Amino acid sequence: MNAPLPRTFPAESFDTLNWSAIGTQLDREGYAALRGLFDADEARALAREAVTSNALRRVALESLDLGRGDLLYFDTALPRVWAQWCTDFYRQLAPVANRWNAMLCMPYRFPAEWKAFLECNDRAGQTQAQLYLNRLGADDYLALHQRSKGEHVFPLQVVVLLSAPGRAFIGGELVLTEQRPRMQSRPMVVPLSLGDAAIIATAQRPFKGSSGYYPVNLRHAVSRVRSGERIGVELSFHDAPRASGDEHPFILGT
Repeated sequence: MNAPLPRTFPAESFDTLNWSAIGTQLDREGYAALRGLFDADEARALAREAVTSNALRRVALESLDLGRGDLLYFDTALPRVWAQWCTDFYRQLAPVANRWNAMLCMPYRFPAEWKAFLECNDRAGQTQAQLYLNRLGADDYLALHQRSKGEHVFPLQVVVLLSAPGRAFIGGELVLTEQRPRMQSRPMVVPLSLGDAAIIATAQRPFKGSSGYYPVNLRHAVSRVRSGERIGVELSFHDAPRASGDEHPFILGT
């Protein structure tokens, strides 16, 4: 019998995570892994939903010049369970985002609640939800990119792996690159197992140099899947500007 879709996490479930340690890791490396956020049955149920749901629109990554494979996204309001995850994650991450802005002497402070932040997005013309799933088969990959379009960009996002590495697929590692001024890019591989998540910097994070903090630029990718099929989720807390005319309705920064 198929497992049900994952539960809506109550806020107290997120409260049990060690957010102090998570914040320290984010400050140090620009990412933090959350092991076993979903159990195996929940992760597989989400993956199955990605393959069969009529609510998800599909677009080829090739058409976005972002690699090879399928990108699936909600063109309308997010389903309740997804929206609740965004709400709970955002509530915990907004203090980190505001600390980063303070470190970089940026005056903007993010609202405490995701709903209020989305209202800011809406007033700025950012109305395209940025939660999508990527479905990568053999020889598919997701190219290096960052999701930094729009006036309001939340500096953290969440990625989740819904397939079992080594069993459902080979390859397909989450890769981050960090570019500091006058230095070569620093690559980082974030190992994920089935149901694991990672919080990663969206585009920039503060780095402490000899003269204080300055921004470093980050992008992320999924390396080539050598065999099998990999399904993952990417969740951004800011909406993208809604495309018009003949522009593609889903835009990512590269």
